[in-house]
Amino acid sequence: MKAIVFGNVTLDVICFPVNDVPRYESITFEKVTVSPGGCGSNTAIGLASLGIPAGIVARTGDDDAGDLLLRYWQRVGLNTDFVTRIPGKTTGTSIGLIDDDYQPRFIHTTGANQGMSAETIVPQALASSGVKLFHIAGFFVLPNLFEDVATKLAELRALGIKTSLDVVFNVRMDDPKLRQALWAALPHLDTFMANDHEATRLTGEPNYEKAAAILKEKGADKIVIKRGASGCYGLSETYSGSIPTKRVNVLDTTGAGDAFAAGFIAALARNEPFQDACLAGNQAGAKICTRLGAITAWLEESERMS
Repeated sequence: MKAIVFGNVTLDVICFPVNDVPRYESITFEKVTVSPGGCGSNTAIGLASLGIPAGIVARTGDDDAGDLLLRYWQRVGLNTDFVTRIPGKTTGTSIGLIDDDYQPRFIHTTGANQGMSAETIVPQALASSGVKLFHIAGFFVLPNLFEDVATKLAELRALGIKTSLDVVFNVRMDDPKLRQALWAALPHLDTFMANDHEATRLTGEPNYEKAAAILKEKGADKIVIKRGASGCYGLSETYSGSIPTKRVNVLDTTGAGDAFAAGFIAALARNEPFQDACLAGNQAGAKICTRLGAITAWLEESERMS
């Protein structure tokens, strides 16, 4: 492995179009996909599909949904040595309802993801597996990832492993315990990622560029602010500026942020400079939006590569 992703994993059922869910009535929709989801799985599958030897640190149940996730991960060549199946637990599940504006709403149960904590991160074992890049996907959707996460990140960097973290919006973002754990983690990150809404909410600064500066002052080496159709904004010691993205025919934005992370990390794995990594992130995020579901475009990429 060259890169590994630590994050939540789910079975995703994505339905389109669903604009309303009236009580006591049935609704119909035109399209559906059933596949692995969750920030951790989406990002890891993206890395593998981009040709990066990658793995995943995850928790699933010992149910049929867990079997399906493993089959998909093996299909794209992901290393699953650090996946643990929890007896008696169900695999996390998300129902995504995509409206006519291509915006998703999710009904979600955490399932076995509840067991994801800093204790799950074993730096020496990861280093021994050849890992050079470690990414936390969806910090705020992992309810028990707060104690000792900064310590684990520091240990990883001491072993020569580059670290990155993507927050992902969740109501837990306002939890003081999780917020403090994030601030403690920032000095041990090579790259911090958030979208513009997340960055401004975290900092209380309505301007995303100023929000990025505040986040950098808290210790992360590089800050990436994802801005959807507007591309992204990058801030490092040697570069600051906006990087636009190409326009595409959008079908579904589910997983676009995770795809950005995959594209960005893949570029780092190829030793590309920061600005080029931001551009690669934009390209990956745009690619995912052209298909229904968070990994459909990645699976097509994997099939072409094979």
